[in-house]
Amino acid sequence: MSPISTRRHGEVLIVTSNNPPVNALGHAVREGLVRAMDEADGDDAVKAVVIICEGNTFFAGADITEFGKPMQMPMLPMVVDRIESCTKPVVAAIHGTAFGGGLEVALASHYRVAVPSAKLGVPEVKLGLLPGAGGTQRLPRIAGVQKALEMATSGNPIGAKEAYEIGLVDRLIEGDLEQHAVAYAAEVMDTRPLPKSSERDDKLHEARDNPAIFDEFRKANARKFRGFEAPESNIRAIEAAGRLPYSQGVMEERRLFMELMSGTQARAQQYFFFAERKASKIEGLAEDTRPRDIRRVGVIGAGTMGGGISMNFLSAGIPVTIVEMAEEALDRGTGTMRKNYEATAAKGRMTAAQVEQAMGLLRPTLDFGALADCDLIIEAVFENMDVKKDVFGRLDKIAKPGAILASNTSYLNIDEIAAATSRPEDVLGLHFFSPANVMKLLEVVRGAKTAPDVLLTAMQLAKKIRKVAVVAGVCFGFIGNRMLIPRQTQANKLLLEGATPEQIDRVHVEFGMPMGPFQMADLAGVDIGWHRDPNRIENIRDKLCAMGRWGQKKGAGFYDYDEKRRPSPSPVVAELIDEFRARAGVQSREVTDQEIVERTLYTMVNEAAKILEEGVAQRASDIDVVWVYGYGWPVYRGGPMFWADTEGLPEILGGLQRQQERLGPDFSLSDLLVRKAEAGEKFTR
Repeated sequence: MSPISTRRHGEVLIVTSNNPPVNALGHAVREGLVRAMDEADGDDAVKAVVIICEGNTFFAGADITEFGKPMQMPMLPMVVDRIESCTKPVVAAIHGTAFGGGLEVALASHYRVAVPSAKLGVPEVKLGLLPGAGGTQRLPRIAGVQKALEMATSGNPIGAKEAYEIGLVDRLIEGDLEQHAVAYAAEVMDTRPLPKSSERDDKLHEARDNPAIFDEFRKANARKFRGFEAPESNIRAIEAAGRLPYSQGVMEERRLFMELMSGTQARAQQYFFFAERKASKIEGLAEDTRPRDIRRVGVIGAGTMGGGISMNFLSAGIPVTIVEMAEEALDRGTGTMRKNYEATAAKGRMTAAQVEQAMGLLRPTLDFGALADCDLIIEAVFENMDVKKDVFGRLDKIAKPGAILASNTSYLNIDEIAAATSRPEDVLGLHFFSPANVMKLLEVVRGAKTAPDVLLTAMQLAKKIRKVAVVAGVCFGFIGNRMLIPRQTQANKLLLEGATPEQIDRVHVEFGMPMGPFQMADLAGVDIGWHRDPNRIENIRDKLCAMGRWGQKKGAGFYDYDEKRRPSPSPVVAELIDEFRARAGVQSREVTDQEIVERTLYTMVNEAAKILEEGVAQRASDIDVVWVYGYGWPVYRGGPMFWADTEGLPEILGGLQRQQERLGPDFSLSDLLVRKAEAGEKFTR
């Protein structure tokens, strides 16, 4: 049975898609839409057409199950051209989302109506692509060049009200969508000539009158687009709309689309799209496992992490009890939370009422016993095992039966923490990344005795608070921070051998990372995790900390900073490196950029292979999700495991073998990496 059905309402043919869950534009839908247009043109009694979708949304885009498979005719460009060539007025009736191909269907329709809650967008750039069915040619003709540039290069949707204001939607519908869409179709059924978006050029004058608009846009977004190929291709396609007839513009769009489609970045971004969805699946979980009910969350600690963690739950409408030891710390923490919410409201992302609603769900207290009615309690105290074990021992006495007890530790052993309680099955790690109210990643650490329903509850709750959760096993640093260790170790060794902080950081930034190892240390704080003994100087970092060079917050770290926190190479640090080099008896030499890649990035892949081999990560793609969302690994490289596969595992192995002597006695090759490299296999497929 076709997902596309047709029925008459007077002189209007209603074309309905029923292809749950998101009315994706799969083969049967595309075929049905063409057939419906043929039906409309072949029936003199039909004077207008309404395209509408059942369920929660208009066409939300391509059918992802068809990704990587040969496309079946008719392809989407043919479908949208057929809609536009219909001799009867076609009205797209939009609710939910009109994304990607869905928006292209709407653009090809002669008119568009939408409910105010609808969203419209072209997210293809997030998959390393561009709208390939004439979208880059029709969108600027209807919405204007500037708005088309913004939408196509960001992939972010706009609301129906904004779409109406810029002419992308012709009418906003209050009430029954189908009824009003049919009435609108009746209004326009005699309009001739039909308004075809491919023939419009009134809004292209925006570019023709100001040809510099494209270069100005590039310059304004250069930092955001750095390293990505798809935004530039989208810009060039929209440029073509301004200077070429539609028929030639779509040919240029198709050329650019195929260029992107055959490239590594599109493969990486599409791989990551599926990796993110796969990460939520728990291997080996019994189908009848049911999550626990979480009605109130407790948070211990109102500092930076505790406050940020609390905001996630408050924003999702879940009440929070937050506990501190001193009134001053409690007031400071809750004050910071309010300030953060108000800053969000000032940017128009929240209303004042929503700020009050979120803060109204917060119960600050100095009474540890107030956690007794919480269903989930998250500890966010100092990163010290003795402190954490003490907290969990106290929690064990007051938490109600069935309450989940979680630690926000970044490195420490969850099993050891759980052993401080009489209920280790209720204990797990919830490693939020800082700032916790902003960063999307959540490492959910499964202890040896963590109950399956506890793990499931955490993973489902992560979705509710809009986090991307990845299951990790117990080891020092879990997935992300464990992989960070060899990178930092080798970066520090390279300083003594002749590299500079600037060179090492530049290599990482040119690779696509938001910052290099030493820039990251200065931003986070060089003193984080420092032993605090100024007389114990074992390495360069100890010396910097003893000197008070704690990073940006002190105006000096591995770099010197001016009053605007702009970095410059530090003569003090250069002298310090020379001093430590002489003390270690190391001869300075020229270090190549390639050696930096091999010793800081290849070693991360090697550690990731060990993590996979030990079962600390469920799958290679989970490691990629951790590094893209937690550490800013460029998504256009897919993550460290996908990147290693792209480079070729024999190349990774060969680079490590070349550097093995310099990597030091503590380094060892992953057996899994060696086996896969020798067998010509990959990590991710």
